[in-house]
Amino acid sequence: MRTSYNLLRSRFRRCHYHAAAYRSLSVVFVKPDRHPPPVVPSFPHPSKPKQFVLLAFNDHRFPCHRSFFTRAKPAQNIEFNDRHSQRAVKTALWCNFLVFSLKFGVWLASSSHVMLAEVVHSVADFANQALLAYGLSSSRRAPDAIHPYGYSKERFVWSLISAVGIFCLGSGATVVNGFQNLWIAQPPENMHYAALVICGSFVIEGASLVVAIQAVKKGAASEGMKLRDYIWRGHDPTSVAVMTEDGAAVTGLLIAGASLIAVNVTGNAIYDPIGSIVVGNLLGMVAIFLIQRNRHALIGRAMDDHDMEKVLHFLKNDPVVDSLYDCKSEVIGPGFFRFKAEIDFNGEVVVQNYLKRTGRGEWARQFREATKMKDDTALMNIMSNYGEEVVTALGSEVDRLEKEIQNLVPGIRHVDIEAHNPPTEIQ
Repeated sequence: MRTSYNLLRSRFRRCHYHAAAYRSLSVVFVKPDRHPPPVVPSFPHPSKPKQFVLLAFNDHRFPCHRSFFTRAKPAQNIEFNDRHSQRAVKTALWCNFLVFSLKFGVWLASSSHVMLAEVVHSVADFANQALLAYGLSSSRRAPDAIHPYGYSKERFVWSLISAVGIFCLGSGATVVNGFQNLWIAQPPENMHYAALVICGSFVIEGASLVVAIQAVKKGAASEGMKLRDYIWRGHDPTSVAVMTEDGAAVTGLLIAGASLIAVNVTGNAIYDPIGSIVVGNLLGMVAIFLIQRNRHALIGRAMDDHDMEKVLHFLKNDPVVDSLYDCKSEVIGPGFFRFKAEIDFNGEVVVQNYLKRTGRGEWARQFREATKMKDDTALMNIMSNYGEEVVTALGSEVDRLEKEIQNLVPGIRHVDIEAHNPPTEIQ
């Protein structure tokens, strides 16, 4: 968070206690002590670790050592309540491995093109579930110096890679195999084995699909969204990816069974590669949906309009806020956001709130006594202390706004409030 010389100088002038004393004031924003001893304004010595808010006359431009609004805060280890997603991924992983083993054995016995498509489909599903499981694990790593906002977006990366794998390996290879055998297809052998495996795979994939649907429902309930809206706009793509892949697997098995039945009834082997092509197109549509969904998350999607409106309404009605500029939000993980806003603070309200807490009389007495002195040393010391307290008070207001925003929308884990720099008035 940053502020500027022009902002606080213009705000100090609005204080009716000693407006004339601040007309030629320049402020250096450095890390303040709460109650520093009186000091004569000067450049901070490089060997001294203690830093003060320095005030000087004649409009000197002192260098800014550290902005008050860049107070370091401890990094938070973001914890995700994604047990339902983990359960869905693990269930799908082992189910796909079992189904792959069954389909591979039947394909060796029958040489069916549609069964080959199902084998490729199961291989792609197993590899994709492994990628999703790795993404879930790696996204829970704690923030560090290189990634201060954490690794929560990594699950979007692996979900995207999984979707690309479905498109290339699952859809592409299946469709190519179907077209290559469209005119040279032969009736598959041992079709009764294929029928048994399709029925067994349907049961296994159906059980995995039920677990994935439950995970999606829990995710939608945790974010207060309808199931349909969560599928399209939910913040955790993992459970949705598992559900769509399992749904495609169940549908693909139905297509495979229908194509084998058609071959058996009509005696025309062309229905076998046609089924392979249909399954490949189904996988392609699922892959495109998942690619689009993860693409939006990776390029920086904003949080929901409802949550954004609540935050903006709160800020606009807060007394210390004059106006808002450049308000933005970004999804940094499933259900977690970053919010940023530039605020034109009302300096009079900030000062009045501070004086209400500390008392006006004491400051007024100190200023009256300082003005009676023959030199300006006492006045400058009092102004230095007062200026520091005002800047500290502004920082307290920023902290208050951050806490209230996070209480209003608990998913907002990072709040970046910047002091807006108004145009310099031409005198």
